[in-house]
Amino acid sequence: MNKNISSHSFSKSTNKNNRWTYYLLIALLANAAIWGSALLFVKLKKPVYTSTSTATLPETKSAANVNLPNIGQAYYENSSPYANSSIQDPRETYKIIAESEAVLEAAASQINMPVQEFGKPRVRIVLNTTLMNFDFKGATPEEARNKSLAFHQAFQARLNQLRVKEIAQQEIGFQNTLDSAKQKLQDAQQSLSAFKANSGLVSNEQLRDLSANIEQLRRQKAEVSAQQQQISSRVNQLSANLNVSSQQAADAFALQSDQIFQQNLKDYSDASTTLTQLNARFLPDHPTVVEQQARQDASREAFLSRSQNLLGRSVDEPTIQQYALSQANSQSAREALFQGLVASQADQQGLKAQAQEIDRQITLLESRLKNLAQNESTLDALKRDVQIAEAVFSSTLTKFDISRANAFGSYPLIQMLSEPTLAATPNTPKPELILLGAALCSLFINTGIALLYLRQPKNKAFKRELETLELQQPVLSFNESNMSNPFQ
Repeated sequence: MNKNISSHSFSKSTNKNNRWTYYLLIALLANAAIWGSALLFVKLKKPVYTSTSTATLPETKSAANVNLPNIGQAYYENSSPYANSSIQDPRETYKIIAESEAVLEAAASQINMPVQEFGKPRVRIVLNTTLMNFDFKGATPEEARNKSLAFHQAFQARLNQLRVKEIAQQEIGFQNTLDSAKQKLQDAQQSLSAFKANSGLVSNEQLRDLSANIEQLRRQKAEVSAQQQQISSRVNQLSANLNVSSQQAADAFALQSDQIFQQNLKDYSDASTTLTQLNARFLPDHPTVVEQQARQDASREAFLSRSQNLLGRSVDEPTIQQYALSQANSQSAREALFQGLVASQADQQGLKAQAQEIDRQITLLESRLKNLAQNESTLDALKRDVQIAEAVFSSTLTKFDISRANAFGSYPLIQMLSEPTLAATPNTPKPELILLGAALCSLFINTGIALLYLRQPKNKAFKRELETLELQQPVLSFNESNMSNPFQ
């Protein structure tokens, strides 16, 4: 039994030495691979330099309000790209544009470099700010900075191209809208002009002026009626005072103004006077009296015939005597009254004619006002259509001009806060970091191998001890039985 135990102990020691050698070899190989790779990477890796630049998108907001007198107004507002949080950050759009092939090809062509060698920028968006960082790598600091400068020029050029393209597309849509609004305005103006020409109604002021003219004529008619009534009263009063009518007074002045009638009337008066004197001295059969009587009769016939020719009707001697103008001086009071009567009659006729003409004018104007008033609603509707068309056209034109002036609607202005840097040290490789990483890897690997080495022998030794105990259990049982009964 002791022999078995000795052989088991020897075998155990031999196995332990073999395992230690095996794990040590693994550790050496692993550490050699790690450190060899690290040193080889540091030795063979070409240095890479990084040029960094920073740009910002200002939170701009602009507005324009154009007032068009008697037409309307046009309002335009360019809000900040960050005003609505539900809308995507424009910097994300700019990031996609910066990484697009068009920008990279344009930038690479500026420095005569293939696109594959030029590479893509590293774009970093700084949260809660309006900043964007751009990183470019190069074999030398100058190459990295040149890449960054060429990239920014190509990036700005691409943004300008997109802005111009957007404005061109907007102009097409705006131009179509503007042409439609212009055509509608022309149609409305033509309809209004045709209606004015056909109806004779030019404006609403025309109706107001026409109504004012009618009211003015009515006032004149009232004044004329008052004057006519006043003149009529005067004529009636003079006629009553003279016991003649106005027509008779006019006849009297017509006879008085005729020289032949007046001469015949004077001959008749002289003959009558002479005859009266002769009748007082002689008998009626006296030749002188007979001669004078004949002269008187001839004068009477003459002025009666003349008065009939002047007045157009026969007038007897008593009527002539009633006028009594032949017996009065030209400046007598009776003649003045006759003149006043005739003048008043003339004024009365003139006022009557004026009143009739005013009535006729009022009738014509009222008829015209009625016809024009019926077309007023149509005129207002056409003028309203013209105003609406003018407002739409002017507003569209103003918005078109404002939109053309605003080139930063969808693509806000980007500003460089810091120019591309010229790196003083390479970005990669960094020997201290590589060596630190290799040391950490060696530490982790060595620790793992040591733990594996210490854990595995314990498990195997435990199993073997169990097997040894199982083999020794019958022997121990036999000895215990003999010791309990030594005399058997």
